[in-house]
Amino acid sequence: MNKYIEQIAKKLNINFKQVDAVVGLFSEGATVPFISRYRKERTGGLDEVVIRDVELLNKKFTELEKRKVLVLETINEQGQLTDELKSKIERTFDPVELEDIYLPYKPKRRTKATVAKELGLEPFAKQIMRQDSGDVEQWALKYVKGDVVDMEHALQGARDIIAEWISENQTTRNRTRNLFARDAMIYAKVVKGKEEDGNKYSDYFEYSELLKKCPSHRMLAIRRGEAEGVLKIMVAPEQEQAEEIIEDYFCKGYTHSAEQIRIALKDSYKRLVQPSLENEFKKLFKEKADEEAIEVFARNLRQLLLASPLGQKRILALDPGFKSGCKLVCLSELGDLLHNENIYPHPPQNEKLLASKKIIALVNSYKIQAIAIGNGTASRETEAFIRKIKFDSDIQVFMVNESGASIYSASPVAREEFPQFDVTVRGAVSIGRRLMDPLAELVKIDAKSIGVGQYQHDVDQTKLKENLEFVVESCVNSVGVNLNTASKHLLSSVSGLGPKLAQNIVDFRKENGQFASRKELKKVPRMGDKAYEQCAGFLRIPNSKNPLDNSAVHPESYKVVDRMAKDLQCEIIDLIKKPEVRSKIDLKKYVTPTIGLPTLQDIKTELEKPGRDPRTIIKMFEFAQGVNTMKDLYEGMVLPGIVTNITNFGAFVDIGVHQDGLVHISQLADKFVSNPADVVSLNQHVKVKVVSIEVDRKRIQLSMKGME
Repeated sequence: MNKYIEQIAKKLNINFKQVDAVVGLFSEGATVPFISRYRKERTGGLDEVVIRDVELLNKKFTELEKRKVLVLETINEQGQLTDELKSKIERTFDPVELEDIYLPYKPKRRTKATVAKELGLEPFAKQIMRQDSGDVEQWALKYVKGDVVDMEHALQGARDIIAEWISENQTTRNRTRNLFARDAMIYAKVVKGKEEDGNKYSDYFEYSELLKKCPSHRMLAIRRGEAEGVLKIMVAPEQEQAEEIIEDYFCKGYTHSAEQIRIALKDSYKRLVQPSLENEFKKLFKEKADEEAIEVFARNLRQLLLASPLGQKRILALDPGFKSGCKLVCLSELGDLLHNENIYPHPPQNEKLLASKKIIALVNSYKIQAIAIGNGTASRETEAFIRKIKFDSDIQVFMVNESGASIYSASPVAREEFPQFDVTVRGAVSIGRRLMDPLAELVKIDAKSIGVGQYQHDVDQTKLKENLEFVVESCVNSVGVNLNTASKHLLSSVSGLGPKLAQNIVDFRKENGQFASRKELKKVPRMGDKAYEQCAGFLRIPNSKNPLDNSAVHPESYKVVDRMAKDLQCEIIDLIKKPEVRSKIDLKKYVTPTIGLPTLQDIKTELEKPGRDPRTIIKMFEFAQGVNTMKDLYEGMVLPGIVTNITNFGAFVDIGVHQDGLVHISQLADKFVSNPADVVSLNQHVKVKVVSIEVDRKRIQLSMKGME
């Protein structure tokens, strides 16, 4: 039995059986999406967020167990492992407590205390620590021999030993640690001579704040300034307070011995305890800041990936530009590239008439249904140009966030897809495909390259990668994937697959044609029973003979649906198309030891709308006409905008002037807002008021107060 299950249950406030079930499923090779969707009976209906938390905590405790083994081995090799110490180590569930216990035994470099012990001064230090009455200086004279040259040398050596004992004392560290947690300040100041180069950190040239109140974005900004050599940082409470805490524990009065301990403890705090706890708290609060920043990034990424798709339409996509022209591509309903060329409707060429004729001809020739325009350079001018063209049919025009498109266009993925075309063509294709299906296109890009976070390059990159991969996997599996059209990049994020199996599926599809049923997946090379179990429910086949193949009903439950249809004397398709038939299903009749009401209710819900895309329908949006640059803005102006990024301190909004404006958290609503994500979401259409404009600094302050 995993001895940490009880600890995980307490931390997450769920019961032991639920944690035990989740840990057991992970050991069987199950994934988070699969467990949350298809094993509700075993987990008691835990959602994927809690299941993910169980997974992370289990990994942390596994790492702690490995550390314990190393600690026990090291202490045992020293011949100092007692039964009491072993029990103490085995009972702890706190990594910090474990390191405190280990500290006196931890192999260390030669220290002042080590040197003093080699001089034979440890008995003298122990005598002082007993704080007996007597003349310490007289005691010291007994140790003046050999390399101990005089009385002061003996006293200093004893104090060095005592200082190390104090610093390694668990009670001392805990009490001082509590002081740090409660009262530590973070101080920052500019490194001499870096004032000009580090001007962007000028807010922190002379800065101090209570550490526990320092918000994550500020912490990361200060740490970045430190990493760039612009700022010096210190974290500490009042020195006198810390020394008093240590003194209260160690000093029993005002004997000569106690006075020596007071001298030693001041040295111990300044030289050993304070630097050690400073590093500990710097790391702790950096980790907290990382977690918050990663959470913001992950939340934004989820919203971006689940942005409304236009669906399978014929798209004309434009990557706008001035001098180099606008790269234009035509895409089929499946996103295949049909045509590409350049047009030059803007200065210096100003070939508006020729460009208009080309656009009209291409729209008619390729039966274009919508136009996608990247929101970068010349986007507003291109949008205005396109909207003036009179088409024979109703053509929808969309502005598309092209963040990360340049990363994709130069990537190995893009080169593999379009080896014969340059980056401009690839970028335009990406813009068009994003309109059709943002999720399918964005999974091809390294998630941290999509600019929807804060300080993503300053946080723990391993944790960032793990969290963003989880978000991508979660989004892909919640939407479902068309087995016959999905790219290998999209398939790679499906539960139980990964890059190799995804490639095998694509290769199998090329050689054998489209999949006719989910069963055919078992013919894919290396598709074992476990991989099939994990992925099958998330893959869709729209034209399969069995309509359940285009639903989230797992193949393991097909027999149950067959029984339902048989009992009602109808076909499965009738259960889907006829609500009056579906309403007659008595779910209790189909409960078994392995399939309970939660799964049966999911099946019934899925029969109502099989393969339903959980994403919302895309909405049209237009920026204010005649507002194209920051110079067109004035204070008090009210404009439509799109939320492009959300941080802990506010939201950035695109108002169509090639520079996003900031709606500070205090300006998001007419009420107090503690978390911007409670008020706005990515890609949300909003109305904002211009508060201030700084053209030279490229800063726009906006407000949403009174904009309901």
